[in-house]
Amino acid sequence: MENCQQHHHHHLQNQDTSSASPPITGTCCKCGGPTTFPPAPPGPAFSEISPPPTYRPIRAPAVPPDPDSKRAIVLAPVPQSQKVPVAQPPYSFQSPAKRIHSPDDIRRFHDSDSGKNFIGFVVALSESIRGHKISDPCPQSDTLTAIVSILETLTQWVDEIPPVQQSARYGNIAYRTWHQKMSDSTDSLMLRFLPENLKSATIEIVPYFTDSFGNSSRIDYGTGHETNFAAWLYCLGRLGLIGEEDYQGVVCRVFVKYLELMRKLQLVYCLEPAGSHGVWGLDDYHFLPFIFGSSQLIDHRYMKPKSIHNEDILENFSNEYLYLGCIAFVKKVKKGLFAEHSPMLDDISGVPNWSKVNSGLLKMYKAEVLEKVPIMQHFLFASLIKWE
Repeated sequence: MENCQQHHHHHLQNQDTSSASPPITGTCCKCGGPTTFPPAPPGPAFSEISPPPTYRPIRAPAVPPDPDSKRAIVLAPVPQSQKVPVAQPPYSFQSPAKRIHSPDDIRRFHDSDSGKNFIGFVVALSESIRGHKISDPCPQSDTLTAIVSILETLTQWVDEIPPVQQSARYGNIAYRTWHQKMSDSTDSLMLRFLPENLKSATIEIVPYFTDSFGNSSRIDYGTGHETNFAAWLYCLGRLGLIGEEDYQGVVCRVFVKYLELMRKLQLVYCLEPAGSHGVWGLDDYHFLPFIFGSSQLIDHRYMKPKSIHNEDILENFSNEYLYLGCIAFVKKVKKGLFAEHSPMLDDISGVPNWSKVNSGLLKMYKAEVLEKVPIMQHFLFASLIKWE
């Protein structure tokens, strides 16, 4: 060690101090002598290795929303509610298929009666719970009771299929076991509420249902899967099994139970967010509870959009209002400053009233979910949701 120190000291004494130029690459910065290893040859530029990918990986760095698309959403008309026409016999139920492959297909879907009616159904659900708490009494038909019971069964299976020990942080493979059990049982689950004359509808409605809880090979979940659940409910409306008098119960009983199941699946099996916008989405997984939840709070006496920053309000009312429940969940699973991990939700808290929040979210859902090819390419069409 002493020799090493003397070596450096000796060089420092004899170094030519008249030249102030920095040592060239490949020389010792202390003594100016040659280094053991020659400098590495310059590597090829990124573009020579492979062109930049055109897709956005799931965990891509957050990219702020395109101002042009934001402007287009603001200027777009607010989607309006519509009555769901009940399908009449003779029925021609068929196995549903994917039809959307391009922006032209998206336009065709939204210009069709089916496309307008589907988003009209979502708006009608939103309007049905305006000013209502989750616990408010509402009509609950046998069909709704059966659907709630089905979702409770699926929730119970999560407890029976614990996550396995694995090194990967996301995507616990035990989810595949749960998903397989759900898929295998769906036909019999549907028969809990389908009347005799509609039992043949299973071929058409089952695929919407099985694709409502995430993807078993990728072990992910996103707004496309949530939209499939809404499409499954819409199909039940088309079959006359759910009427407008049931809509409040569809949101406050069925959708609340579905959301409870999805949060359990997300936390227990660490589902990857499918195509998440990172911090620029509402949250990593859901959209509809923000729409329904903002409708609940329209004209509320003292809870305003900025109330999401009040911890007492979140603690006391997140069980009664879907929007507050979503905010509380985001704050539970994400650490750090709210404005940093959820800037979109933080921005929305500055909107003056819930009516504006609700209409803005409906426009955003249409533009950011129902008009996006990567999401809607998985959407299914058959006799109840027609490709026109």
